[in-house]
Amino acid sequence: MKSALHEFKAELFRTLGHPIRLKILELLRTGEKTVSEIQHDLNIEASSVSQQLAVMRRGQLVDTRKSGTNVFYSVRDPLIFDLMDIARKIFEHQVANMNSLLHEEERETT
Repeated sequence: MKSALHEFKAELFRTLGHPIRLKILELLRTGEKTVSEIQHDLNIEASSVSQQLAVMRRGQLVDTRKSGTNVFYSVRDPLIFDLMDIARKIFEHQVANMNSLLHEEERETT
């Protein structure tokens, strides 16, 4: 039987599981943005941005604020950036390990 925590984690990682969503979160690190600002910064269609933001809203990663005709998106919980930073460190460790293995193999073949 799955616990509520496991379900939450699985849903969180599913919501994070798209490169565009991760890019959007990186943009929102600097503060709230509109769909058109995100579209401009990422150079992708507004419909794609809106679709990904809808997934992120359902996953409770982003909040919205309306001002006139604009809808501003912001990160709901800034702790998500800690998770993204840790993912980057894991990536860097894996790259370093791969480089180490390649250098070791080069030494063995020479």
